[in-house]
Amino acid sequence: MERLTLDSLLNVIGELFSDEISIAVSNTKEYIYYRPSKRIDLKIQIGDPVKEGTIAYKALETKQKASEFIDKEIFGVPYHGMAVPFEQDGQLEGVVMAIYPAFTDGKSVVTVKSADGWKPIPFSGVKYLEVKDRKTYVYADDFWGTNKNSLQEFEYMLPRDLFIRCHRSFIVNVHHIEEIYPDTHSTFVLAMNNGARIPVSQSYSSYFRKLLGF
Repeated sequence: MERLTLDSLLNVIGELFSDEISIAVSNTKEYIYYRPSKRIDLKIQIGDPVKEGTIAYKALETKQKASEFIDKEIFGVPYHGMAVPFEQDGQLEGVVMAIYPAFTDGKSVVTVKSADGWKPIPFSGVKYLEVKDRKTYVYADDFWGTNKNSLQEFEYMLPRDLFIRCHRSFIVNVHHIEEIYPDTHSTFVLAMNNGARIPVSQSYSSYFRKLLGF
């Protein structure tokens, strides 16, 4: 009954996410739950061992949240993953993992919806993304529109050498930052090359400085 209750709870939690995300749970040695999404399926079976090199293995080894891209060598498909370890009575019990699809080779655009239709924008042309009023807005040189994905999904899909999450509501393309100004309480303001001003919140400021090297 406890296992059934756990599985039912995890299935309900899975419904809160988009069809893009698969969910897996492991103990310290093997997977005990797996819910594939429509877009990505690692073909994990209950009882499969947690293999070295996976995002789950890294979270178990470090006992810390792990978040990164994993290539196709282990499961046959590349994926972006986030794994969070959990404990009981101070003892490591396992990890919960969210699995996101990686962009397929050759895909290098964000398709944006406008009033007239849809427009593919190359990654290099995207200046920043913003969430407001529960919608994700994509801004380019001379065009803006909406996209169905959340910022969390974009955070894993977009190339990390171009895009950085700087705020709960913003992801920016670093190639379109003109200047960085200090603001109050260890935060920053980004002057973008289209005139926009983007905040870097306190919770992201250390991460932002580390990635940009200042």
